[in-house]
Amino acid sequence: MKRTLVIGDIHGGLKALIQLLERIEVTEDDSIIFLGDYVDGWSESASVIDFLINLNKKYNCIFIKGNHDIWCEDWLETENVDTVWEKHGGAGTIKSYESYSAEEKHQHLLFFKSMENYFIDEENRLFIHAGFSSMHGPEKEHYSTNYSWDRTLWEMALTMDKRIAKDSLTYPKRLLLFNEIYIGHTPTLNYGIDVPMQGCNVWNIDTGAAFYGKLSCIDVDTKQVYQSDIVKDLYPNEKGRN
Repeated sequence: MKRTLVIGDIHGGLKALIQLLERIEVTEDDSIIFLGDYVDGWSESASVIDFLINLNKKYNCIFIKGNHDIWCEDWLETENVDTVWEKHGGAGTIKSYESYSAEEKHQHLLFFKSMENYFIDEENRLFIHAGFSSMHGPEKEHYSTNYSWDRTLWEMALTMDKRIAKDSLTYPKRLLLFNEIYIGHTPTLNYGIDVPMQGCNVWNIDTGAAFYGKLSCIDVDTKQVYQSDIVKDLYPNEKGRN
């Protein structure tokens, strides 16, 4: 049976990603959609990118670009270190590249450049790292940074959940554009929850793998959830982004 599997923010946790894929028992019939933020957190950011490049050769993968990936891409291209990025995991990511040649870094740069800002499947389901603000959809977004930074979509979905009927004139038009929307970016740990959360038709799959949460995956058709161990337990001598 073909599955569409969505994986949340990895943040350098290669051990968690490998463990999660083993628990999912991925097959070549599956499609895997990654919601971004592959780097910045645990010590294996560069190795995560290596792993994903190779994974894409065997499986049908779609890679969405997150805000941390934009920072890393810019550094790989220009060698300029964004001071905000450096304080939010960038320093560890740079360290993970110490043994990489210029050619290897270039291959990673090309991989980052190949990532999608968002993806819409045949079932009119949107997959995006953070969100969008345009009532006409992400393709009409005036500020492309919203794809990787916007939190208003998720906050709105949480606020509106179960409060107003979808056929109400006051129901948010952004939420009517797609059957379902899958995002990362905002850890569910912020709400005291360590599994994927739903607000209206929006699913948040970022369960705080960068901090003290688990790396999560959801089967979009069955809503079955798969999770790694708590990622910090897989890296006992590290702090992640804490």
